[in-house]
Amino acid sequence: MISLDRYRELFLVPQVRSALIASIVGRLPIGIAGLAILLFVQSRSGSFALAGGASALYVLGLAVIAPFLGRIIDRLGPRPVLLVCGVMYPAALVALALLVLAGAHPALVSAVAFIAGASLPPVTACIRALYPRLVSEPSLLQTAYSVDSAFVEMVFILGPAAVAACVATGYPEAALFLAALAAGVGTVVFARAPAVAHWTAPATHRPRSWLGALAAPRLLVVFGATILYSVGFGLFEVAVTAHAAARGAPPAAGIALALTSVGSGVGAVVYGSRHWSMPLPRQFLIALALMAAGILLLVPIDNLIVYSIAAVITGVPMATAIATQSQLVSRLSSRERLAESFTWASTCLLGGISAGIAIGGAMAEVYAAHWLLVAAGASTALAAALIAACLGTE
Repeated sequence: MISLDRYRELFLVPQVRSALIASIVGRLPIGIAGLAILLFVQSRSGSFALAGGASALYVLGLAVIAPFLGRIIDRLGPRPVLLVCGVMYPAALVALALLVLAGAHPALVSAVAFIAGASLPPVTACIRALYPRLVSEPSLLQTAYSVDSAFVEMVFILGPAAVAACVATGYPEAALFLAALAAGVGTVVFARAPAVAHWTAPATHRPRSWLGALAAPRLLVVFGATILYSVGFGLFEVAVTAHAAARGAPPAAGIALALTSVGSGVGAVVYGSRHWSMPLPRQFLIALALMAAGILLLVPIDNLIVYSIAAVITGVPMATAIATQSQLVSRLSSRERLAESFTWASTCLLGGISAGIAIGGAMAEVYAAHWLLVAAGASTALAAALIAACLGTE
């Protein structure tokens, strides 16, 4: 059963609704830019190697620099970082598009792709670090992170659809311009939200370790589990694509992945609507176990229609796993390192997905698609085992 009472209660908390709504447009580039770079560079250069390299460097820039941006946010507050990135990121994307159209040297294109990824406005990390400042009741914090996970799923549905529309019209560069516009406008709107504008960095007299958030052993366990289940995400994406291609219907992969996101969003909404009395590590463990089981559910299915319908079930625990992981990060991190902790979590998530896609691509050259699903399920099961062994169910 889904009850809307908890969501009504959440949105009655001062500044939560305005901050969440303000974050939507600024997060659209997450679902647009990586795919847009890949398709645009390949279509204009004719080189899959250059396109893959530029896309990989974009993700690498984001993964490497994001934790340092998080550390600055913890010390200075979010507005300086958001406003600087809100200018640099759109400029880098526009420059990337113009360089590719002008036939610039691949090294220059790759460097600008890295700069674009490094300057992605950290709206998601900021909003996730903001929730504990606005919501004091743990059960409502669960609902907040569930809503957030559902919003991210929406971004990953709308983003690729926008890229596909731009490619279909023959203007793949338009997707980059759209991402630049969304980032520029969305980041400014988010930075002007009352909760963000009034965010002040906490005063602390603790000695600062150069390790920052990585100095917390229990957080490292959560980050390790995040990498493992994110590898599962990447493998799953390639597996679905390979299965559809093997059946002679590549477009079916998009349908199956979209239905997976629908199931994931529904799962997040259901999870956030109820109070769960079990300890948070156990919730995370169960979500990961269900995610592994859901992925393995697709292994014996051959028919594409049945496969796509079953993908809805596969997706149900996915956003819930992210929501419970976010709650653990907020609980295990110190307040003065909260933004950095969430940027590390994003780095682990994106790095794991990229690694899973790379591993899946290599496996797909040799093995049938169902073996990629087995590998995805195994990686997610390892994440569950890590949580069980190191955090227990307390």
